[in-house]
Amino acid sequence: MVAPRNGLWRRTIGILTAAGLLALSGATLATNQSQQRQAGRNANQNAKQQARSNKVDCRAANQKSNSQCRQDKRDTKQGGRQQKRDIKY
Repeated sequence: MVAPRNGLWRRTIGILTAAGLLALSGATLATNQSQQRQAGRNANQNAKQQARSNKVDCRAANQKSNSQCRQDKRDTKQGGRQQKRDIKY
C-alpha cells in the first residue's frame, strides 16, 4: 500500500512545481511590460513638458507667429509619442 501513495506524492509535487514555474514566468512578463509602460509614460510626459516650455520660450522671444509656435509644440509632442512607441515595442 505504500507504493501507490509514493507515486501520488511524486505527481502532486511535479504538478505543483510546474504550476509554480508557470506563475513565476507570468510574473516576469508582467514586470517587463509594466517597466516598458512606465518608461513610455515618462517619455511622453517629458515630451509634453518640453513642448510647453518650448512654446513659452518661442512666444516670449517673438521669434515666430503664434501658429508657428503651436506647430513646434505639436511636433515636439509627436516626437515624444514616437519615442513612447519605440520603447514599448
